[in-house]
Amino acid sequence: MKNINYIKRPEIKTKIPGPKSKVLLQLKEKYVPQGVFNTVPTFIKRGQGAVIEDVDGNILLDFAAGIGVLNIGYSHPEVVEVVKEQTEKFFHSSINVVLYESYIQLAKKLCEITPGHFKKKTMFVNSGAEAVENAIKIARKYTKKTDIICFEGAYHGRTLLTMSLTSKVKPYSFGFGPFAPGIHKIPYANCYRCAYGLQKENCNLKCAERLEEIFTSVVDVENVAAVILEPIQGESGFIVPPDKFVTRLKEICEKNNILLIADEVQTGFCRTGKMFASEYWEVTPDIITTAKSIAGGIPLSAVTTRIEIIESSQVGGIGGTFCGNPLACVAGLKVIEIMERDNFAKKARIIGEIIQSKFNTMKEKYSIIGDVRGRGAMMAFELVKDRKSKIPAKEETKAIIKEAYNNGLVLLSAGLYSNVIRTLVPLVVSEEQLNQGLDIIENAIKKIVE
Repeated sequence: MKNINYIKRPEIKTKIPGPKSKVLLQLKEKYVPQGVFNTVPTFIKRGQGAVIEDVDGNILLDFAAGIGVLNIGYSHPEVVEVVKEQTEKFFHSSINVVLYESYIQLAKKLCEITPGHFKKKTMFVNSGAEAVENAIKIARKYTKKTDIICFEGAYHGRTLLTMSLTSKVKPYSFGFGPFAPGIHKIPYANCYRCAYGLQKENCNLKCAERLEEIFTSVVDVENVAAVILEPIQGESGFIVPPDKFVTRLKEICEKNNILLIADEVQTGFCRTGKMFASEYWEVTPDIITTAKSIAGGIPLSAVTTRIEIIESSQVGGIGGTFCGNPLACVAGLKVIEIMERDNFAKKARIIGEIIQSKFNTMKEKYSIIGDVRGRGAMMAFELVKDRKSKIPAKEETKAIIKEAYNNGLVLLSAGLYSNVIRTLVPLVVSEEQLNQGLDIIENAIKKIVE
């Protein structure tokens, strides 16, 4: 079988969707609800590295990586091998019934590599939303307090509790209420679109100080168990807060016996140029949630925290039938081994430098680009009608993404106004492939705006 990872450039043999994809799209229309959204109307046949082939033979570069799940790339041969070996032994036993070593070894590894020079323990669940749910559950148990502070623009999942934490009403929470009680949102440190109309140079961290203000006007501090935030807001459009914002939040939290939870579901596992994005902070979160790229595409997530916090739960209080599946655990061990051995954090920094340079050059040429931002290989640009009004260019964003996939590149939008193009390039991408993809993006912008 031809190794598609080494094809020199994308190959579009049929207009997307091709004939085979059209047949499958008809089946999707008949049997799958419209709520299950997709960006590119085609069906993957196989993937390797940063490249996919669809059922019609089209070859596309993938700058979405399954929404940040495939930092290790598609079908990494070492990960494939350990999963194959595990399938020949057993698929499942449930950690709550019969123990297995890979769960313990992966928990040990996460405790070793996550930020914080203190004793930790790790539990596993299945998705990012489940990890967030359990982090909050554990925080409430430990602090014996009920309320949670989160941030406007956040995305934490689509279960009842995590949907209650998540912003962007449409599509995520519209019509699905009532929502979980005890959740309070405050503005995030979005310096491009400051909620207070201030400038970064003289704002005095108004967004961080708001946390203390609400203890008088919104919720009594004695009821607040935790503050949860993403080190870089993902779905909101890759918003990177000033480091001092997080430092100030942590100061307020420590003064008031409030835990700080870092949602590293999208930012974890070398995506931002460090193993975890919260390593950039001057402070250490009390609880870290991870998922997405942890097991190279097999569903798995984790909650890692100080021993005294997680041990506040009684026996049987946390866990579940499929939590820490054996196939996912062996994959996770191999993914981390590869990332440490091959210095994926450095790869992410190099990729990010190339992308950021290209995006800034594009910004100089195309006034539709209002802002370029991100960290490491988690880069994005925001599209606006004009830079003064910052009116979101939503339709243009959609058109650019369509033009890109018609020319062999998978992209994702983001942002509260769906006007941000984000890149989550697999960290195994070659420089040639990376530059090909960036050229496709620029050509798409040029075609749409000129």
